[in-house]
Amino acid sequence: MMYQYLNGENWRHIYIVGDLHGCRQLLDEQLLACRFDIDQDLLVAVGDLIDRGADSLGCLALLNEPWFRSVRGNHEEMALNAIGEGIHQQWLMNGGEWFYQLDGSRMIAAKHALNRCREMPLILHLLLDDKIVVVAHADYPATHYAWGAEVDSSAVVWSRSRIESLQKKQGAPIIGADAFYFGHTPLSTPLIAYNQHYIDTGAVFGNPLTVVQVQ
Repeated sequence: MMYQYLNGENWRHIYIVGDLHGCRQLLDEQLLACRFDIDQDLLVAVGDLIDRGADSLGCLALLNEPWFRSVRGNHEEMALNAIGEGIHQQWLMNGGEWFYQLDGSRMIAAKHALNRCREMPLILHLLLDDKIVVVAHADYPATHYAWGAEVDSSAVVWSRSRIESLQKKQGAPIIGADAFYFGHTPLSTPLIAYNQHYIDTGAVFGNPLTVVQVQ
């Protein structure tokens, strides 16, 4: 699925969280701190729920929660390529070793959980009153955003060209939506330029986990 549409009127508060990478305990602490209510609020993740951190399975379990949504990141992509296509080396080299250390029944459970990642959209379209907020893992690879428009799916989960331009003080707004939230590139603090927000602050490397309230 490329796009998923969510209407903010269905929730009290909506939060967006940066790359989790297995840091479930950090997330739970953050949700407690912001008094997140699982019956009224929504948490949206920018992808890369798994790998490198201590609790990839705990983060995958979020996909079963009605209060949670996530776009697909490149780490989910690598995992699906491994379990579906037998392309193991890339995932192993990038934090997937936790999966191969599981015993039989736990590995089967992990495979089922990872298969849920196939249902993740690449792009989440959030309608918040009269604002449009777009969430994708790495980039929205176009100058204009439009619901349902065809874009390069590989660039959505992998591209760093836009953030690299912004870091050189070059860039422009993406027309067609009010704000874009991305992860993928670990930063020491969030990078906000034009209408683009990069919120992967490298929690798995010992930095804070960034959670932003958008409603």
